Amino acid sequence: MPDTPSFSLTGKVVIQFGGTGLLGRALVDALGAAGATLIVASRNREALTALADSEQARGRTIQIDEVDIGSEESLQGLRNRVLAEHGRVDGIVFNAVSRTMSGYDSDLDTWRASMDVNATGFFATVRTFGDAMAEKGSGSIVNIASQMGSIGMNPWLYEGTNMSASPDYFFHKGGMINLTRYLASHYGDKNVRVNVVSPGGIYNPEKPQADAFLERYGKMTMLGRMADAPEIGGSVVFLLSDASTYITGANLPIDGGYTAK
Repeated sequence: MPDTPSFSLTGKVVIQFGGTGLLGRALVDALGAAGATLIVASRNREALTALADSEQARGRTIQIDEVDIGSEESLQGLRNRVLAEHGRVDGIVFNAVSRTMSGYDSDLDTWRASMDVNATGFFATVRTFGDAMAEKGSGSIVNIASQMGSIGMNPWLYEGTNMSASPDYFFHKGGMINLTRYLASHYGDKNVRVNVVSPGGIYNPEKPQADAFLERYGKMTMLGRMADAPEIGGSVVFLLSDASTYITGANLPIDGGYTAK
């Protein structure tokens, strides 16, 4: 009986889109600890440089690269640079998000700007790098959505606070979840896995949420609290690893449907 593959990402070239925010930094930490050759891409060069310096101080090296996910040309340039240096892409993590709306009554232009990045940019990214992995015949795409893509807004959570929930976030996270289903079918016969992780609320120690919100949120969860960002990383590492291929039963026929190859 073969050995069960580990969660190690050693030797794998992974590109993470969105790595300088709260969850992004936690994912960088998890992927780096798992041994990935990690390229973190965003359009904020200053934030990327600070992230690279922080990782260097911890004894880890990450590569950084500027990209505008709203531009297909920029994405293709990043793909070409990574392939020229490393010869392949083994996985991507899409964690990028643009928060352009402040609430339901925001100007319609802020909705359009959100869709340009969070919908069109998302699709352009996974297509650009999904096609590159499909050509190689293996890879893994992990999209970071949210439970808000599956459930509606609960106004009770926000009562008595200055917090709000913008409609575009619910729209594009719901779209991400369903597009992931499409992409999984599209790339499945090319041996490219596509999955989505939908975290619940994440506590932000840098900008703590209102006490009333935290108390109410805790009453809605089995944990009795919001999640901490590092708790999300293990799921992403698993889905990028060979252990995910092993457990999902690649090469096994599925009655009445697709057979993985």
